[in-house]
Amino acid sequence: MATQTIQREQIEQLVREALGRRLGSGSARAGSSAPHASGGPNPLVVNVSARHVHVTQEDLEALFGPGAQLSKLKDLYQDGEFASEQQVNLIGPRNRMIPGIRILGPTRSYTQVELSYTDGIYMGIELPLRISGDHEGTPGCVLVGPHGSVTLRSGVIRAERHVHMGQPDLDHFGVMDGDQMKLKIDGPCGVVLDRVRVRYHPKVKLEVHIDTDEGNACHLSSATHMELIK
Repeated sequence: MATQTIQREQIEQLVREALGRRLGSGSARAGSSAPHASGGPNPLVVNVSARHVHVTQEDLEALFGPGAQLSKLKDLYQDGEFASEQQVNLIGPRNRMIPGIRILGPTRSYTQVELSYTDGIYMGIELPLRISGDHEGTPGCVLVGPHGSVTLRSGVIRAERHVHMGQPDLDHFGVMDGDQMKLKIDGPCGVVLDRVRVRYHPKVKLEVHIDTDEGNACHLSSATHMELIK
């Protein structure tokens, strides 16, 4: 889906209108985790991954100025990953805007926007369900920072729910990278989430990421037990 052309005057007007409103928190994987549960060799942690942006160094400098660097707001659960102090405004094809979307660090080799389906409905973007980095045929948007704007022709997705695993976790659960599992969440709003994609990396901690729609549906903060099922 092609991104509609937006005049600079429209962008500036939308940004000015946002300044008088409270910015969305834009925080990702912060304060939204369920209690630790037994997950084999490592504790199982389930975190809600709120809307956020990953950027290349080139796009970061376009948004925040030459030589810009991400400054850490707080660490995320995975070692080396962090929520930055930098935020951007997102403008979609209906000229609607979501202000204050947090950039996660460190910078990457691609720029990507991760939204929930509810965000997509509001923005008028038909979000494809994708694993991070799979941008073929995905829609675009405009990102606006204090220095300038970046027009993305692709890279806006709803991230497929997934679980990060190291080799001990793969061995324990008897799964391989790319397999799918179920996540059972017990509690007042208990659910079973199907098609949780396994994502392997030798240096990650066991962690499931779901988005805000899924976290709200199961009221994750009230969960009493969690379990991964092959």
